[in-house]
Amino acid sequence: MLAVERQRRILELLRAGGSLRTSDTAEALGVSDETIRKDFEVLEGRGELVRSHGGASRVRGMLGDLGFLERRALQREEKLAIARLAVERIQPNETIFLDASSTVLTLAECLPDIPLTVLTNALTVLTALAERPHFELMSTGGLFDSKSRSFIGLTAERSLQRYNIHRAFLSGRGLDVGRGASESNSRQAAFKERVIASAEEVVFLADHTKLGRKASFFFADVTDFDCVMTDGAADRQWLCELEGRGVEVIQATSAPKSS
Repeated sequence: MLAVERQRRILELLRAGGSLRTSDTAEALGVSDETIRKDFEVLEGRGELVRSHGGASRVRGMLGDLGFLERRALQREEKLAIARLAVERIQPNETIFLDASSTVLTLAECLPDIPLTVLTNALTVLTALAERPHFELMSTGGLFDSKSRSFIGLTAERSLQRYNIHRAFLSGRGLDVGRGASESNSRQAAFKERVIASAEEVVFLADHTKLGRKASFFFADVTDFDCVMTDGAADRQWLCELEGRGVEVIQATSAPKSS
């Protein structure tokens, strides 16, 4: 079967099922897993699918194209499990940075009532913590991006220089062992790169659907993270690869229950 015909069949299978596993697709088309992985790479380059660890899914609006409220509704139980892990790392009187991701907003909502300085570029975080008297809230300011409900740009980046950030909590659209963390927006990526450079410790929060994925703009190598936290449904073999790069991995003890 020619590559063009094989890729046409892949897209037909994808339209029918919504997602594909590499091994199942290889068996169905009578080729090797490596051949299918190369086909997935070609099709992703054309914008016709999104690769993930162990397979691929329909584009159907990549996460980076969704608004904040839509993203917040995805993987709610997984985000909550990750947030509960993350709060255990925070100590009283620290200065922490919280980004504008929906996963980190869940962390903000789970923060204990201890004295903290919270620096953020997220309007959603400021709103969520506005009535919490134990926290001193600091905003980066900057250019307001309505889609992510956050402040970005040069002003936001320069403001980071004023603070001693003990721990930064970030997320992104994808995390690939080889290429690192990525975002769909170049300004968000540039801002997060500056956050990493300004923090003593950087913790990346990602549910299992983001592992092995790549978005348009990379902002960090996996070794830039002191710790990666994920949920119980994450692939253990993939996490072992990450640990092999010297990154601490903390995983929720079990996958969330399906409703």
